[in-house]
Amino acid sequence: MKAPPRNSFHTVCCMFLLVCAAARPSMAENWPCFRGPTGQGISSETGVPLEWSAASNVLWKTAIDGQGWSSPIVFDNRVFVTAATEGGASFRLICLDRRSGAVLWNKEILRQEPGHKSGRNSYASCTPVTDGRHVYVLAADGSIAAVSNDADIAWTNRDFKFYGEHGLAVSPVLYNDLLIIAFDGSSPGPDRKLGWQKPWDRAVILTLDKNTGKVRWKGRRGSSRIGHVTPLILAENGRDRLISSAGDVVQAFDLADGRRIWTAANSGEGVVPSLVGGDGLVFATSGFGDSAIRAVRTGGKEDVTKTHIAWESRDDVSKIPSMLYVKPYLFFVTDAGVAKCLRAATGEVLWRNRLEDRFSASPLWADGKIYFLSEKGMTTVIQAGPEFKVLARNPIDDKCCASPAPSQKHIFIRSEKNLYCIGEGT
Repeated sequence: MKAPPRNSFHTVCCMFLLVCAAARPSMAENWPCFRGPTGQGISSETGVPLEWSAASNVLWKTAIDGQGWSSPIVFDNRVFVTAATEGGASFRLICLDRRSGAVLWNKEILRQEPGHKSGRNSYASCTPVTDGRHVYVLAADGSIAAVSNDADIAWTNRDFKFYGEHGLAVSPVLYNDLLIIAFDGSSPGPDRKLGWQKPWDRAVILTLDKNTGKVRWKGRRGSSRIGHVTPLILAENGRDRLISSAGDVVQAFDLADGRRIWTAANSGEGVVPSLVGGDGLVFATSGFGDSAIRAVRTGGKEDVTKTHIAWESRDDVSKIPSMLYVKPYLFFVTDAGVAKCLRAATGEVLWRNRLEDRFSASPLWADGKIYFLSEKGMTTVIQAGPEFKVLARNPIDDKCCASPAPSQKHIFIRSEKNLYCIGEGT
């Protein structure tokens, strides 16, 4: 079974399924990349587990050798995670059986030089992506590889040497036969603030042929700063576009050649949350220094800062977890645990509630519910709507920073040391 391409038809179908969730039969889906098939944390499944604990409704729990904050991905009966061992020098891909949790293989894919990173990052933070045939991985030094389901390395590309003040945490995306990675780092030279505190023009959106690992095109941002934002494929004026952001900018690129189509100013640096959007709007956060949430209208040309910013909010801005767009609402949780629902078209606050603990994982929407996973391993499940209603609180008492992955009526949660499969049977 081959994964569907990340295109506008697939995105529109997924959003349509959200509207008519109550009327459709249960569906099983793969979760092939960071934040799932749409790249926005939206699941089309029903029957997703609602309640669990460390001692109940856990189908299996498997120890993961090494360290890493990449999220799990799932395709058919295989689950993949990356990890780093030997102090970060050994970059590994681990394949588990979805039904039993057994480790099918654990292979070193690349040797890397453990470089500078922030204390909250790891040497395996980039979530892999799969098309069902190969798994595409991104190591902390910018090295890229394609690995078969049987652990054979199809190709490697080590041409791009990445350095960033925080390390690398962006995830690759697939679009048809393109593998796309946004490299928004900073300077390793004498002036370490260049690209981090000071804008520069060295950011690269690197696009490879997924079959060969050869460069197809390189996109250029112009003046920008450091970021860790996984790009989004979104339809604009009837065509699929690459929507990508970093410090100081939100931008759209032509998927055929990497030409920059429009750019909007979004002042801030070290931005982590990935973009969400639809219905003519893109929702972005702006990182540190001048934090804000901004809604940008799509469809513009060149600099659209003065014409296409629909609204902005400077209250309760997430620095790490990504947002959820479920029309007509925008949901999110801040690092400090403030959960919020806005009216997406206007930015109007509909509710604001505080959850316990801190948050790094991005929230998940499934079957009309939102799952917020805290760093202490507590998943708070709420009803997705204009009123705040808690449905369940599910502790596993294990440190969690990776985002959960639902697939085939299970939820896969990666903790600091383990991978959990939440749910019943196979």
